[in-house]
Amino acid sequence: MIKKAKSSKDNVLKFPSKLSDLDKEIEAIIFVAAEPLDVDTIESKVSKKGNVPESLEKLKQEYSNRGINLICIKDKWSFRTSPNLSSLMSQEKTVEKKLSRAAVETLAIIVYHQPVTRAEIEEIRGVAFGTNTLEILMELNWVKPGGRKDVPGRPIQYITTDDFLSHFNIQKLSDLPTIDELGAAGLIDSSSVDNAIFGTGKFYKEKQEEKKDDIYSNIDEMLNSTLEPEEKD
Repeated sequence: MIKKAKSSKDNVLKFPSKLSDLDKEIEAIIFVAAEPLDVDTIESKVSKKGNVPESLEKLKQEYSNRGINLICIKDKWSFRTSPNLSSLMSQEKTVEKKLSRAAVETLAIIVYHQPVTRAEIEEIRGVAFGTNTLEILMELNWVKPGGRKDVPGRPIQYITTDDFLSHFNIQKLSDLPTIDELGAAGLIDSSSVDNAIFGTGKFYKEKQEEKKDDIYSNIDEMLNSTLEPEEKD
C-alpha cells in the first residue's frame, strides 16, 4: 500500500514578489544616481505613471534582507551597504582626509549651536578663525549659510546640511548624543560643562520662549515695584 505524502505549510516555496516596470525604473534611477534623490526628482525621471512613494516602500522591503539596502534619510533615497556587512567593507582600501582640530571644533560648535555666526563661533572657541577653517567645512558640503542674524551688520549664520546627516548616517539632529551620553561614554567631563553648550537651535528657541514667559508672568510685580515710591510721596 502506497502512502500519500503529507503536505505541510513549511514546504510552501516563497518566491520574490514581481517588480513592475515602474519599480524597475525607480531601482535603476537610484542605483546610478551620484547622490540621494527625493521623490520629486525620481518622479521627474520615470517614464511610467504610478505611485512612486508606494514603489519606494516596496523596493525598500525587497532590499531589506540583502547586502545592499534601500534607505531614506531626510526624505532622500539611496542604496547603502547593509550595516551587517560593515566589517567586510572595512577591508577595502580607503583614503582618509583628517580635519584639523580647529575644523573639528568649529563643526561641533555649528552642529550644536546652529544657526550660529562666525563671531559667535570664535567667541565659543576663544580664538580667532584660522585660514580656511570654515571654508573647508563648506567645501565638504557639511556646512552652509543659513540666512542672516537680525542684529546690526546682519552677519551670516551657518547651519549643517543634509550631506552632513547623510555622511554620519544621522536621521535628524535630535539623534545627536546629549551631554549626559557623551559624559557616560567618557568623552567629556559632564560635571564641568554647561548643558546649554549642547543645545540645538530648537533648544535655544525653547529657552528664549521660557524667558519671555517669565518676563510676562512677572510684569505686574515689576510695575508695582516702580509705583511704590510715588505712592509713598
